[in-house]
Amino acid sequence: MTSTEPQVSLSGRYSTNEACKILGIDRSTLFRYTKSGIIKCGYRRCNGRKFYPGSEILRVWKSMM
Repeated sequence: MTSTEPQVSLSGRYSTNEACKILGIDRSTLFRYTKSGIIKCGYRRCNGRKFYPGSEILRVWKSMM
């Protein structure tokens, strides 16, 4: 996990890869966090892919630091 506060838009939607880069974690870690309910994701209507709201990314980062 990165030690600097992520600079994200609270209303922004970030892909799995973007969320991993922002938080400084591996994809498998992000999926484990999602499965256990540590971070919540949404699903895009057009293609069903996961996205992570900026507010969730910041909340998780604060709870881990």
